[in-house]
Amino acid sequence: MGFRENLKEEMEYQGITTKELAEKSGVGKRTIDHYLMTNPQEPGVYNAQKIAKALKVSVEYLVTGTEYKNSIVVTGDKLELFNSFDKLSAEDKVLIIKLAQKLRK
Repeated sequence: MGFRENLKEEMEYQGITTKELAEKSGVGKRTIDHYLMTNPQEPGVYNAQKIAKALKVSVEYLVTGTEYKNSIVVTGDKLELFNSFDKLSAEDKVLIIKLAQKLRK
């Protein structure tokens, strides 16, 4: 699989639309649409990095479908926790981090 397939699969997995990805990444919706077409235009490094950052994956993953060998796979409850945490306000994130630190002790 290539960039187009991996991007499409990751967007479906995360339940994110092209419009939402465009807003999160700063890459134009039409540009992302071109990356998803049957005969896609391959992104430059700058746009690939912006898209990967918005999706919270590596550029390597979008290009090859694999991650670095020493990356951590997050699934199940941990993934749900991370996704929920990501949607919190900055103030709430600080509170959650402090709570987690207290619970660890």
